[in-house]
Amino acid sequence: MQRPATPVETPRPPPTGPLPAPGLARRMACWMYEGMLMFGVVFIAGYLFGTLTQTRNALDNRHPLQAFLFVVFGIYFAWFWSRGQTLAMKTWHIRLVDRMGRPVTQLRALARYLLSWLWFLPPLAGIGLSGVPMSGGEQLVLLAGWVVVWALLSRFHPERQFWHDAWAGTRLVSSAPPEAAKAVP
Repeated sequence: MQRPATPVETPRPPPTGPLPAPGLARRMACWMYEGMLMFGVVFIAGYLFGTLTQTRNALDNRHPLQAFLFVVFGIYFAWFWSRGQTLAMKTWHIRLVDRMGRPVTQLRALARYLLSWLWFLPPLAGIGLSGVPMSGGEQLVLLAGWVVVWALLSRFHPERQFWHDAWAGTRLVSSAPPEAAKAVP
């Protein structure tokens, strides 16, 4: 008695056509989710820093803690981006690739991390250098306004990519969820 032949799945070749960029709403939802996940990274890194430096007051060693978190974030993002996705990107089916659709190198991922600070540095520098006293709410409105402007500027890019991605030589692309395994009777 012969068994029926089972279909063999062959790996798909990399896409040869243009890789579609995810919509702005999906990218921003992913960005918000990434922010929530970063709370855990900040907690663990802050606890580690506080324990190693024996910091007793939250305002002591504030600038070294900020520098430490900057490095920890850089390691986190460069490591995950060089593998294609962070957890938030995987959840929202977004992948990071270079201009040719290949996985990014760690050096390119690090460049993207540094350039991604353009989401925050211009308004923070403006607040710090202006000398104008502002309440926390006013500072938050200024920061949120800049984030909205920066996100909307992606509409002017020919491929609808964020400008820091264009300058880093990277692209965010949609990655289809894996197809459910079909049961063979």
